[in-house]
Amino acid sequence: MLVVNDLTLAYGTEPVIKQVSFSIPKGQFAAVLGPNGSGKSTLLRALCRLHRPQTGTIRLIGRELANFGQQELARQIAFVRQSSSVAFDFTIEELVMLGRLPYLRRFQAETSHDYAVVEHYMRLTGLWNMRKRYLYSLSGGEQQRVFVCQALVQEPSLLLLDEPTNHLDINHQLELLDLVATLNHEQGITVIAVLHDLNLAALYAERLLVLEQGCLVADGPPGQVLQAGLVKQVYGCPVSVIVHPVIERPQVLLVPRTSEETATLPEGELLS
Repeated sequence: MLVVNDLTLAYGTEPVIKQVSFSIPKGQFAAVLGPNGSGKSTLLRALCRLHRPQTGTIRLIGRELANFGQQELARQIAFVRQSSSVAFDFTIEELVMLGRLPYLRRFQAETSHDYAVVEHYMRLTGLWNMRKRYLYSLSGGEQQRVFVCQALVQEPSLLLLDEPTNHLDINHQLELLDLVATLNHEQGITVIAVLHDLNLAALYAERLLVLEQGCLVADGPPGQVLQAGLVKQVYGCPVSVIVHPVIERPQVLLVPRTSEETATLPEGELLS
């Protein structure tokens, strides 16, 4: 689906991503992790051609990313930014319909098929009954759903999400990632999401890619990647890693540096 080979990205002369290589098969849900400044968002921007590589190649379904036309690429890749905004206060339906632009010729009106696609995804994301409301009348979590829905009506084969749960409460975080996981499982949409929350990443993604100072330092399933030693190395803080009692995925417990009692918590111990 996506092959990244020896990718280096820079701002000016300063490399942000350094000789990173990986491949993502069709239908996989992968999460990109790493501390602030490690290059996560820059990498995602390069994957949708918003940042030009200094060296290396990115291939999508066997073709160089640079060889796609803009409309053609927008039918393959949808990108939801870390924080999205619009200059005018559109209705939700109007804003979501903008996701159909890659399928329209210049000055072409939307077709009945476009309206059907929009209705389908608005119902799927729970937005249909509020379609006539304006974007800025919604909560932050609802607004984020609108932008995800707009990306989905592009009918992409690859969905890129840059910190989609940022500023959301825990219920809205779960709602959003449940939706993405459902689309991944049922419709085979390939997902690459930048996430700050290691535990959410472990719960939803089947593969974790960890960046440290622009280098890919770990790549694999959550149980293999989320080890206490690696987390401490990358993030610089002591942790304990336990197994989730319900779904048996690793979960990271923070260990306060000021607490002598918790500082000796052994890895793998479940707290009651």
